[in-house]
Amino acid sequence: MATDAPQPPGRTDDSPVQPTTEAFIEAQNSAEFAELRRSYRSFAFPLTLGFIAWYLLYVLLSSYAGDFMGTVVVAHFNVAFVFGLAQFATTFLIAWLYSRHASTKLDPKAEAIKSRMEADA
Repeated sequence: MATDAPQPPGRTDDSPVQPTTEAFIEAQNSAEFAELRRSYRSFAFPLTLGFIAWYLLYVLLSSYAGDFMGTVVVAHFNVAFVFGLAQFATTFLIAWLYSRHASTKLDPKAEAIKSRMEADA
């Protein structure tokens, strides 16, 4: 289907209309976007700090508490090995929790903002 109006670069007839810079700034300053940021930060920051503290504990114990970390727990597995595996488990747990949080809390809010901006464009 041909149109008389020139298309912006990279735009096709079936691509969504892009909001203006002013619309993005207005959305960024909205209470709805502030709530989205608050919801993200209230989840991400505590988990990030907790994981960094947990990781630093592992590093510090490995460096300064060699006898404790060398304590055999089961068979040939010592405390350091168990802590190392727990680091991996914690990483996957945090990724799963974030994915769940994003799909239930963040994505609906972001989709509402996106839909409103595309409707206004």
